[in-house]
Amino acid sequence: MATYHIPVLLKESIDGLNIRPEGIYVDVTFGGGGHAREILSRLNEDGHLYGFDRDADAENNILPGKQFTFVRSNFRYLSNFMDWNDVEKIDGLLADLGVSWHHFDDETRGFSFRFDGDLDMRMNKQAGKTAADVLNTYTEENLAGIFYHYGELKSSRAIAKAIVRTRETQKIRTVRNFLDVLKPFFSREKEKKQMAQAFQALRIEVNEELEALKDMLQQAADLLKSGGRLAVITYHSLEDRLVKNFFKTGDFEGTLKKDFYGNVLTPFRLINNKIIIPDAEEIEKNPRSRSAKLRIIEKI
Repeated sequence: MATYHIPVLLKESIDGLNIRPEGIYVDVTFGGGGHAREILSRLNEDGHLYGFDRDADAENNILPGKQFTFVRSNFRYLSNFMDWNDVEKIDGLLADLGVSWHHFDDETRGFSFRFDGDLDMRMNKQAGKTAADVLNTYTEENLAGIFYHYGELKSSRAIAKAIVRTRETQKIRTVRNFLDVLKPFFSREKEKKQMAQAFQALRIEVNEELEALKDMLQQAADLLKSGGRLAVITYHSLEDRLVKNFFKTGDFEGTLKKDFYGNVLTPFRLINNKIIIPDAEEIEKNPRSRSAKLRIIEKI
């Protein structure tokens, strides 16, 4: 059986949650259950863990026992499902925002440029627009914005123009179709990096990742008890900037608010003033952890 996902910064993230054995915790990115399993190991019979995942494949990894509840949902609906389960407050929440090995290695999902296949890229295969829908229906201006803002590609306007020109005669349905459009704009020495940026941009748009992240963080802040902790692992600068600003100031712009005496007003206390990153040993075992950054805060 192929590995679904290797949990990143496992010890550091779970230690950072400062688990209370009788507490209520949420893993909003359940995936293969690696982080969730470690949280459960630290709970007693009165503790409980809720695991969120919108991908039906993650249901194959559901953990046994009455202390665990699986929630098939996008984590942007965190508050709704906590209400549904009569949970008013939680002791901690973990989010590992990385895309799993499972998604990159599944040739049918379209997440990777290593395989040809349909351009899907949906985390939830039953809902929403596909990557092909985006490429074939969005305006040239909107496409340029996606590749510039989400992929940080300088050639975003030229790429968007080429996509629109191509789809006039042939729909862009597969990974190969998309690569044929992209390749003329990328230098050989930077091709893989730039391909990854283009695929990242499209994936973020398809799954509304940044909007969902904002929704989840705001709801998590409201749900956390005083002294409760929030641990988030990010992988690219766009999501990390949102998390860093929110943790520091309580808003996504990073605007510092101060009281009459000049004291910074924030609902959180930073647990790690410096970001936590994988050591060389972890990176060697799991190369996809290379860009991971862990940030942890405590609700005041």
